[in-house]
Amino acid sequence: MRIGITCYPTYGGSGVVATELGQELAARDHDVHFISYAPPIRMNLNDPHIFFHEVEVASYPLFDHPPYALALATKMLEVFEAESLDLLHVHYAIPHSVSALLARSMAAPRRLPFITTLHGTDITLVGSNRSYLPITKFSIEQSDGVTAISTYLLDQTLKEFDIKRPIEVIPNFVNCDLYVRRPNPEQRAKWAPTGEPILMHLSNFRPVKRITDTVEIFAQVRAKMPAKLVLIGDGPDRGAAEYLVRKKKLQKDVHFLGKQDQVYRLLSDADLFLLPSQLESFGLAALEAMACEVPVIATNVGGIPEVIEHDVDGYLIQPGEVATAAKYAVDLLSRADRGREMGQLARINAKRKFCANDVIPSYERYYQRVLSETRAASA
Repeated sequence: MRIGITCYPTYGGSGVVATELGQELAARDHDVHFISYAPPIRMNLNDPHIFFHEVEVASYPLFDHPPYALALATKMLEVFEAESLDLLHVHYAIPHSVSALLARSMAAPRRLPFITTLHGTDITLVGSNRSYLPITKFSIEQSDGVTAISTYLLDQTLKEFDIKRPIEVIPNFVNCDLYVRRPNPEQRAKWAPTGEPILMHLSNFRPVKRITDTVEIFAQVRAKMPAKLVLIGDGPDRGAAEYLVRKKKLQKDVHFLGKQDQVYRLLSDADLFLLPSQLESFGLAALEAMACEVPVIATNVGGIPEVIEHDVDGYLIQPGEVATAAKYAVDLLSRADRGREMGQLARINAKRKFCANDVIPSYERYYQRVLSETRAASA
């Protein structure tokens, strides 16, 4: 198939999933055309089945904000015509599904079906804003296919938007051959020169991730035992996290790595992963850690309970329960055998439910189903 994929190319879950999906599809000999304003993070431009088409947005004094949605719709149509796309797959409803709807209308009577994948904040935050709700609801209902990354998000979508059409749950995934525990002794020695346990966090450092809670948890752990904290990512709350690290005099124990592409090379050196988010529609970072045999302490919110089983392959807390998280962390890190056992169970469960080798065929079957249905409707 020839598939167009649009996503935000930024350091967030929806962009990462869309990019990984494109690369997995390319590995199965599909031609994948990314359409966005910048190359998505983690995209491999050296793959002969992967192509990138930049959306250029002109700036005029008349516009306070460049009309990206319109420029994107035009580029989608151009790529459809030039590359004979079979379908468009857009990730994150706003504005991508609206742009795809415009592109499909402009392409008529030629057939350009599009699928919308809902990832989380497009429904729970942006989409539920009254000013965006009607257009989000309309674009979802007009999509030729709709998927959600978790049962939680499916339920929220049906509740918030009163959607009458079917929505398929296809969960996020991880490449279980790539995300595997391969410790790097030199890297570990750089972070923890005297063999201290390493706690890790990966996110876009937005307020919903509660990055300062990660620092607070680590501070309480550090008060009980030697340890190091590695923070991967960047975003608006990085300054607050750096300030808290200085305030608690933890500069020698906390490493800020910024944005990293090949996170599987880093996760293997963690002993514990922290994800104290206010809300997660799935928790992709937690899954990536689990695949690398790293136990996770995360919040019992959104879709996370679909990924982590409490006291089996990780621990679940309520948002803001810093002391509880620190207690679990100290208990786990004080018993190396318990940490290893829980980490091994984490990988077993990640492989059982969320391996790319199992999830990607679900997308391929869904594509074929949508194409068959649109052909039948056209006939």
